[in-house]
Amino acid sequence: MKLPELKIGTKTAKIPIVQGGMAIRLSTARLAAAVANEGGIGLIAASGMTHPELRYEIKLARSLTDGIIGINIMVAASDFAGIVNTAIDAGIDLIVAGAGFSRDIFELGKASKTPIVPIVSSVRLAKISEKLGAAAIVVEGKEAGGHLGTDISVRELIPPIRAAVKIPVIAAGGVLSGKDIIEMLNMGANGVQMGSRFAASVESNAAPSLKEYYLKSRPDDVVVIQSPVGLPGRAVRTPFSKRVMEGNVPPKVCDSCLKACKHNFCIVRALTRAQQGDLETGLVFTGEYMPRIKEILPVKEIISTLVEEAEAV
Repeated sequence: MKLPELKIGTKTAKIPIVQGGMAIRLSTARLAAAVANEGGIGLIAASGMTHPELRYEIKLARSLTDGIIGINIMVAASDFAGIVNTAIDAGIDLIVAGAGFSRDIFELGKASKTPIVPIVSSVRLAKISEKLGAAAIVVEGKEAGGHLGTDISVRELIPPIRAAVKIPVIAAGGVLSGKDIIEMLNMGANGVQMGSRFAASVESNAAPSLKEYYLKSRPDDVVVIQSPVGLPGRAVRTPFSKRVMEGNVPPKVCDSCLKACKHNFCIVRALTRAQQGDLETGLVFTGEYMPRIKEILPVKEIISTLVEEAEAV
């Protein structure tokens, strides 16, 4: 089956693949541009970035591609509105927002006509998103990495949500192959969002030791922890995540990075440590099926393989 295009607002991606925005700093300009150059939609993970850093990453991505570049931002971030406005001012193509739900973001995007794409996990939020003016929605199931809004499989979520809204639906969680993409499209999705496969890519900004850690993970290494954001989060078992599951690891320094924080640990610092290669005290977010990935590959090869697999189906 030939993969269809994916239209969001006035932008049309040649292939219906959105690269997940993985924070902190796993998906930066280099990864996002590489995906955009292959016809997909590349996302810069804006959570944890300063405004000048975000402007730099967007400018760098623009210098590397003329494809579609967006950002992903946590609604739970204390600087949520500031990051969104900075991205809009820098000319970002679209904004994907998760780890919470914001009604205000639709007003922020309206004046500039910047497409807003919320991440949802229920029919109710899908309908609300459409009513508020979402250009598309990412429907994320329990298989996804990072913060989770549901314990239901994406394969159960897509059909009822597709029947409930008319805007484009992008399936997220557990999508690793061309066969998975076709399955999501046949269920009614217009595209897919993929995180894990691109986290384990050459262009991913993860430290080499973190990428190798992904490849060594086994199914029973994938765990769910309670995030300071107030949501469960899917991660790889590390000494740090083990400590978090056993009890609180209160931060010694608080950067007030979240609107509301449970203070059981500092998520921004823990994710940053992992991104830099500290796997003893770092938090490694991952999708449920990361253990199925056996190679670190360039984005170009990843996407060409996905397209070939999809066409074979």
